[in-house]
Amino acid sequence: MFIFRTFKYLSYFLTARHKKGHGIHSPFVYDLVSRLFRNKTDLDTVLLIEKIRKKNKSDKRTIQVLDLGAGSVIMKISLRKVSEIAGISAVPEKYGVLLSRLAAEFGNPDIVEFGTSLGFSTMYMAKGSPESVIYTMEGCPATSEIAKENFREAGIGNIRLLTGSFEDMIPELLKKAVNPGLIFIDGNHRKEPVMNYFRQMARMADKDTVIVIDDIHHSTEMEEAWTGIKHHEKVTFTIDIFRMGLVFFRGGMNHSDYVIKY
Repeated sequence: MFIFRTFKYLSYFLTARHKKGHGIHSPFVYDLVSRLFRNKTDLDTVLLIEKIRKKNKSDKRTIQVLDLGAGSVIMKISLRKVSEIAGISAVPEKYGVLLSRLAAEFGNPDIVEFGTSLGFSTMYMAKGSPESVIYTMEGCPATSEIAKENFREAGIGNIRLLTGSFEDMIPELLKKAVNPGLIFIDGNHRKEPVMNYFRQMARMADKDTVIVIDDIHHSTEMEEAWTGIKHHEKVTFTIDIFRMGLVFFRGGMNHSDYVIKY
């Protein structure tokens, strides 16, 4: 696994275009990349969320983790410390900031997240688009409780946390007539479930929806899932920033797959 990811990162590093947009011929993609990858996120948001992360990284409580996905590469046992989850599994600040910018740009009227974990990505998106409702799904009840604590401490009120399997929660989203402008798929690293979640969300998506897939080069399975997603009939262009893949459905554009440094 380590050798695979190292090889993929080397390939990404050597082929990716500059995050300032140099070499991108599509005016829409150039404008999008130059703004999203360079604009600053509100410093108060970062300080608030990273203060909670620091607290979680010092939290020695042990919880029973119900892992419904492929599991962590590093943590295989079901009993885990909150500090370990915060240090290893949570979305890092750098990518939380990007999710916040994406939420501000595309997050209206709703945002859907697969895989809350401790809630750091959720909070970044919620703060990035405070007028949106964020529906976030978490399969592990114990992890979900920690996320609730974090949301309360952050004082964020536009998050709706759904606890249970993704397969059970997706019909709930349909019942609520959720209209996602931004969708973040995390929490599972197996090809078929990821492809299934993507296909269901693609049916809910319109031309302005953006779907973000986390850990697209995590394993050969995720690599295959990402390849399949890029070739989906509704997809018009994608952006690969190594850790995450951004998927767009805008009409009137030739299909393109961009690899961009972030």
